[in-house]
Amino acid sequence: MKLDEIKGFLLDMDGTLYLGDHLLPGGLELLDLFNQRGIPFMFLTNNSSKSKEEYHAKLIRLGIGAENARVFTSGDATVRYILEETSAKKVFLVGTPGLESTFKANGIVLVETDPELLVLGFDTTLTYDKLRKLCEYVVDGVPYIATHPDINCPTPTGFMPDIGSMIAMIKASTGREPDLVIGKPNRIIVDMIAAELGVRAEACAMVGDRLYTDIALGQTVGVTTVLVLSGETSREDLDSSIFKPDYVFDDLRDLGEWLRKC
Repeated sequence: MKLDEIKGFLLDMDGTLYLGDHLLPGGLELLDLFNQRGIPFMFLTNNSSKSKEEYHAKLIRLGIGAENARVFTSGDATVRYILEETSAKKVFLVGTPGLESTFKANGIVLVETDPELLVLGFDTTLTYDKLRKLCEYVVDGVPYIATHPDINCPTPTGFMPDIGSMIAMIKASTGREPDLVIGKPNRIIVDMIAAELGVRAEACAMVGDRLYTDIALGQTVGVTTVLVLSGETSREDLDSSIFKPDYVFDDLRDLGEWLRKC
Protein backbone atom coordinates (compact mmCIF):
# COMPACT_ATOMS: atom_id res chain seq x y z
CA MET A 1 0.00 0.00 0.00
CA LYS A 2 1.26 3.48 -0.82
CA LEU A 3 2.41 5.47 2.17
CA ASP A 4 -0.10 8.27 1.59
CA GLU A 5 -2.93 5.70 1.70
CA ILE A 6 -2.00 4.12 5.05
CA LYS A 7 -4.84 3.81 7.58
CA GLY A 8 -2.74 3.39 10.74
CA PHE A 9 0.88 3.82 11.83
CA LEU A 10 2.93 1.62 14.13
CA LEU A 11 5.90 3.57 15.48
CA ASP A 12 9.01 2.07 17.01
CA MET A 13 10.60 4.02 19.88
CA ASP A 14 14.25 3.08 20.57
CA GLY A 15 16.31 4.54 17.72
CA THR A 16 13.23 5.92 15.99
CA LEU A 17 11.51 8.35 18.35
CA TYR A 18 14.36 8.71 20.82
CA LEU A 19 17.82 7.54 21.83
CA GLY A 20 18.20 7.22 25.57
CA ASP A 21 16.59 10.34 27.01
CA HIS A 22 17.02 12.39 23.85
CA LEU A 23 14.01 12.95 21.58
CA LEU A 24 15.01 12.61 17.92
CA PRO A 25 14.03 15.26 15.34
CA GLY A 26 10.50 15.43 13.98
CA GLY A 27 8.66 13.15 16.40
CA LEU A 28 6.34 15.73 17.93
CA GLU A 29 5.51 17.27 14.57
CA LEU A 30 4.73 13.88 13.04
CA LEU A 31 2.27 13.03 15.81
CA ASP A 32 0.58 16.41 15.33
CA LEU A 33 0.22 15.63 11.62
CA PHE A 34 -1.37 12.25 12.33
CA ASN A 35 -3.84 13.87 14.72
CA GLN A 36 -4.69 16.63 12.23
CA ARG A 37 -5.48 14.01 9.59
CA GLY A 38 -7.29 11.62 11.93
CA ILE A 39 -4.81 8.80 11.35
CA PRO A 40 -4.60 6.39 14.32
CA PHE A 41 -1.15 5.46 15.59
CA MET A 42 0.50 3.63 18.45
CA PHE A 43 4.03 3.15 19.67
CA LEU A 44 5.07 -0.46 19.27
CA THR A 45 8.30 -1.59 20.88
CA ASN A 46 9.99 -4.95 21.15
CA ASN A 47 11.81 -3.77 24.27
CA SER A 48 10.24 -5.66 27.17
CA SER A 49 12.58 -4.32 29.85
CA LYS A 50 10.05 -1.66 30.86
CA SER A 51 6.32 -1.77 31.50
CA LYS A 52 3.76 0.13 29.46
CA GLU A 53 3.38 2.52 32.40
CA GLU A 54 7.13 3.19 32.49
CA TYR A 55 7.19 3.93 28.76
CA HIS A 56 4.12 6.14 29.09
CA ALA A 57 5.86 8.16 31.80
CA LYS A 58 9.03 8.43 29.71
CA LEU A 59 7.17 9.69 26.65
CA ILE A 60 5.45 12.37 28.72
CA ARG A 61 8.81 13.33 30.24
CA LEU A 62 10.21 13.75 26.73
CA GLY A 63 7.38 16.10 25.79
CA ILE A 64 4.83 13.72 24.22
CA GLY A 65 1.29 14.62 25.27
CA ALA A 66 -0.43 12.05 27.48
CA GLU A 67 -3.13 11.53 24.84
CA ASN A 68 -0.43 10.58 22.32
CA ALA A 69 1.65 8.35 24.60
CA ARG A 70 -0.06 5.13 23.59
CA VAL A 71 2.33 2.20 23.93
CA PHE A 72 2.14 -1.53 23.26
CA THR A 73 5.18 -3.63 24.15
CA SER A 74 6.28 -7.17 23.39
CA GLY A 75 5.75 -7.78 27.10
CA ASP A 76 2.09 -6.76 26.77
CA ALA A 77 1.71 -9.02 23.74
CA THR A 78 3.34 -11.92 25.58
CA VAL A 79 0.97 -11.56 28.51
CA ARG A 80 -2.03 -11.50 26.18
CA TYR A 81 -0.75 -14.56 24.31
CA ILE A 82 -0.28 -16.52 27.54
CA LEU A 83 -3.78 -15.66 28.77
CA GLU A 84 -5.56 -16.26 25.47
CA GLU A 85 -3.57 -19.03 23.78
CA THR A 86 -2.08 -21.20 26.55
CA SER A 87 -3.31 -23.03 29.64
CA ALA A 88 -0.14 -22.29 31.61
CA LYS A 89 -0.81 -21.34 35.23
CA LYS A 90 2.77 -21.15 36.52
CA VAL A 91 5.44 -19.18 34.66
CA PHE A 92 9.18 -18.89 35.21
CA LEU A 93 10.03 -15.41 33.95
CA VAL A 94 13.45 -14.00 33.22
CA GLY A 95 12.71 -10.30 33.16
CA THR A 96 13.02 -6.95 34.87
CA PRO A 97 10.87 -5.87 37.82
CA GLY A 98 8.85 -3.83 35.31
CA LEU A 99 8.03 -6.90 33.24
CA GLU A 100 7.32 -8.92 36.37
CA SER A 101 4.80 -6.29 37.48
CA THR A 102 3.05 -6.48 34.09
CA PHE A 103 2.68 -10.26 34.41
CA LYS A 104 1.47 -10.10 38.01
CA ALA A 105 -0.99 -7.28 37.27
CA ASN A 106 -2.64 -9.56 34.72
CA GLY A 107 -2.96 -12.46 37.14
CA ILE A 108 -0.07 -14.57 35.87
CA VAL A 109 1.58 -16.53 38.68
CA LEU A 110 5.38 -16.33 38.65
CA VAL A 111 7.24 -19.26 40.16
CA GLU A 112 10.79 -20.43 40.76
CA THR A 113 10.04 -24.16 40.76
CA ASP A 114 7.90 -26.52 38.66
CA PRO A 115 7.00 -24.00 35.93
CA GLU A 116 4.58 -24.86 33.13
CA LEU A 117 6.00 -22.19 30.82
CA LEU A 118 9.31 -20.34 30.47
CA VAL A 119 9.43 -16.72 29.32
CA LEU A 120 12.63 -14.92 28.40
CA GLY A 121 12.40 -11.12 28.33
CA PHE A 122 14.97 -8.37 27.86
CA ASP A 123 16.35 -8.59 31.38
CA THR A 124 18.73 -5.78 32.28
CA THR A 125 18.78 -7.25 35.81
CA LEU A 126 19.92 -10.66 34.56
CA THR A 127 21.89 -12.76 37.04
CA TYR A 128 23.80 -15.99 36.57
CA ASP A 129 21.35 -17.75 38.86
CA LYS A 130 18.41 -16.72 36.66
CA LEU A 131 20.25 -17.87 33.55
CA ARG A 132 21.24 -21.19 35.11
CA LYS A 133 17.70 -21.97 36.23
CA LEU A 134 16.28 -21.07 32.83
CA CYS A 135 18.76 -23.34 31.05
CA GLU A 136 17.93 -26.22 33.39
CA TYR A 137 14.22 -25.87 32.63
CA VAL A 138 14.91 -25.53 28.88
CA VAL A 139 16.88 -28.79 28.95
CA ASP A 140 14.01 -30.42 30.84
CA GLY A 141 11.74 -29.59 27.88
CA VAL A 142 9.47 -27.02 29.52
CA PRO A 143 7.71 -24.90 26.83
CA TYR A 144 9.85 -21.82 26.20
CA ILE A 145 8.93 -18.48 24.59
CA ALA A 146 10.74 -15.17 24.18
CA THR A 147 9.22 -11.71 24.11
CA HIS A 148 11.21 -10.58 21.04
CA PRO A 149 14.33 -11.41 18.96
CA ASP A 150 16.39 -8.16 18.97
CA ILE A 151 20.10 -8.87 19.21
CA ASN A 152 21.16 -5.40 20.36
CA CYS A 153 19.38 -2.39 21.83
CA PRO A 154 20.49 1.06 20.58
CA THR A 155 21.83 3.53 23.15
CA PRO A 156 23.24 7.06 22.86
CA THR A 157 26.78 5.62 23.01
CA GLY A 158 26.31 2.55 20.81
CA PHE A 159 24.50 -0.69 21.58
CA MET A 160 23.85 -3.00 24.51
CA PRO A 161 23.18 -6.77 24.24
CA ASP A 162 19.46 -7.47 23.90
CA ILE A 163 17.42 -10.64 24.22
CA GLY A 164 18.61 -12.12 20.91
CA SER A 165 22.09 -12.37 22.39
CA MET A 166 20.64 -14.22 25.38
CA ILE A 167 18.73 -16.57 23.07
CA ALA A 168 22.00 -17.44 21.33
CA MET A 169 23.71 -18.06 24.67
CA ILE A 170 20.91 -20.32 25.86
CA LYS A 171 20.96 -22.26 22.59
CA ALA A 172 24.72 -22.75 22.92
CA SER A 173 24.16 -24.23 26.37
CA THR A 174 20.97 -26.24 25.80
CA GLY A 175 20.64 -26.81 22.05
CA ARG A 176 17.15 -25.27 22.07
CA GLU A 177 15.76 -22.07 20.66
CA PRO A 178 12.46 -20.61 21.89
CA ASP A 179 9.36 -22.45 20.73
CA LEU A 180 7.86 -19.06 19.89
CA VAL A 181 9.03 -15.46 19.68
CA ILE A 182 6.19 -12.99 20.24
CA GLY A 183 7.51 -9.60 19.13
CA LYS A 184 8.32 -8.12 15.72
CA PRO A 185 8.58 -9.58 13.09
CA ASN A 186 6.04 -12.14 14.34
CA ARG A 187 2.52 -11.48 13.08
CA ILE A 188 1.02 -12.04 16.54
CA ILE A 189 1.98 -8.64 17.92
CA VAL A 190 0.92 -6.75 14.78
CA ASP A 191 -2.53 -8.34 14.70
CA MET A 192 -3.03 -7.39 18.34
CA ILE A 193 -2.13 -3.74 17.86
CA ALA A 194 -3.98 -3.40 14.53
CA ALA A 195 -7.13 -4.59 16.29
CA GLU A 196 -6.66 -1.87 18.91
CA LEU A 197 -6.31 0.74 16.14
CA GLY A 198 -9.40 -0.59 14.41
CA VAL A 199 -7.70 -1.25 11.06
CA ARG A 200 -6.49 -4.28 9.12
CA ALA A 201 -2.85 -5.17 9.71
CA GLU A 202 -2.15 -4.91 5.98
CA ALA A 203 -3.44 -1.32 5.98
CA CYS A 204 -0.79 -0.28 8.53
CA ALA A 205 2.74 1.04 8.11
CA MET A 206 5.58 0.11 10.44
CA VAL A 207 8.10 2.88 11.05
CA GLY A 208 11.35 1.75 12.63
CA ASP A 209 15.14 1.61 12.53
CA ARG A 210 15.82 -2.14 12.52
CA LEU A 211 15.85 -4.27 9.39
CA TYR A 212 15.33 -7.77 10.82
CA THR A 213 12.40 -6.79 13.07
CA ASP A 214 10.66 -3.58 11.91
CA ILE A 215 11.32 -3.93 8.19
CA ALA A 216 10.96 -7.73 8.18
CA LEU A 217 7.27 -7.15 8.93
CA GLY A 218 6.90 -6.38 5.25
CA GLN A 219 7.56 -10.05 4.53
CA THR A 220 5.91 -11.68 7.54
CA VAL A 221 2.75 -9.57 7.69
CA GLY A 222 2.58 -7.57 4.48
CA VAL A 223 2.56 -4.14 6.09
CA THR A 224 4.15 -1.15 4.39
CA THR A 225 7.59 -0.59 5.94
CA VAL A 226 9.37 2.70 6.58
CA LEU A 227 13.03 2.68 7.61
CA VAL A 228 14.51 5.63 9.48
CA LEU A 229 18.30 5.93 9.68
CA SER A 230 18.34 7.48 13.15
CA GLY A 231 19.06 4.24 15.02
CA GLU A 232 20.68 0.90 14.26
CA THR A 233 20.66 0.81 10.45
CA SER A 234 22.83 2.73 7.98
CA ARG A 235 22.32 3.06 4.24
CA GLU A 236 25.24 0.70 3.70
CA ASP A 237 23.43 -2.03 5.66
CA LEU A 238 20.64 -2.06 3.06
CA ASP A 239 22.87 -3.51 0.37
CA SER A 240 23.50 -6.78 2.22
CA SER A 241 20.10 -7.17 3.90
CA ILE A 242 17.39 -9.53 2.69
CA PHE A 243 14.85 -7.17 4.26
CA LYS A 244 14.14 -4.18 2.04
CA PRO A 245 11.99 -1.26 3.24
CA ASP A 246 9.34 0.28 1.05
CA TYR A 247 10.51 3.76 2.06
CA VAL A 248 13.70 5.17 3.60
CA PHE A 249 14.03 8.47 5.47
CA ASP A 250 16.81 9.96 7.55
CA ASP A 251 14.49 10.43 10.52
CA LEU A 252 10.90 11.17 11.52
CA ARG A 253 11.32 14.79 10.49
CA ASP A 254 11.99 13.74 6.90
CA LEU A 255 9.04 11.35 7.00
CA GLY A 256 6.75 14.13 8.24
CA GLU A 257 7.92 16.54 5.56
CA TRP A 258 7.25 13.92 2.89
CA LEU A 259 3.75 13.21 4.21
CA ARG A 260 2.86 16.91 4.34
CA LYS A 261 3.41 17.13 0.59
CA CYS A 262 0.88 14.37 -0.08
